[in-house]
Amino acid sequence: MLKALFGVTLSLLAALPVAAQEAHEAPPKLLSPNTGLMFWTLVIFLVLMFVLTKFAFKPLTAAVEAREKALEEAIEAARRDREEAAALLAEHRQLVKQGHEDAQRFIVEGRAAGEKVREEVVAQAHREQQQMLERARAEIAAERDRAIVELQREAVSLAVLGAGKVIEKNLDTESNRKLVDSFLASLTPSRVKS
Repeated sequence: MLKALFGVTLSLLAALPVAAQEAHEAPPKLLSPNTGLMFWTLVIFLVLMFVLTKFAFKPLTAAVEAREKALEEAIEAARRDREEAAALLAEHRQLVKQGHEDAQRFIVEGRAAGEKVREEVVAQAHREQQQMLERARAEIAAERDRAIVELQREAVSLAVLGAGKVIEKNLDTESNRKLVDSFLASLTPSRVKS
């Protein structure tokens, strides 16, 4: 319908100069007013304005308003996205800071745990060293006591043999041995050690 009205309007515009020339056979003057031409130009303008208002301006206005609304929504979405990105960036920075603090805390805790383990290992080694020293001392004391007992037996045997040779008499070895053993048992360990 718009095309039909536009076609009629164009044909009227094309017919106006021909009608004006036929009405006035004289060549038109540029600065002189032509009322017939002005009337038909005004009529065509008003018809064209009505047609454009009725069929063209409303869709154009609606399209412009829709475009304007879409741009406002896009601007609002961009603003929301920017705010969200800023919030995410702040959160990311906070998480990085927290991660750095956690890492530093883990390092300090690791060092403290390592130092504690080192101290425990050193203490355990020291305890084991003390236990080994005590066992060695106990073994040395036991060996010394065994050696003293062995020396006493040896001394008794030598004393009995020596006495037998000095007396040159065959003494009862068993009774002499008991006598010397009882004598040695009566001696205190401190007297024997010194």
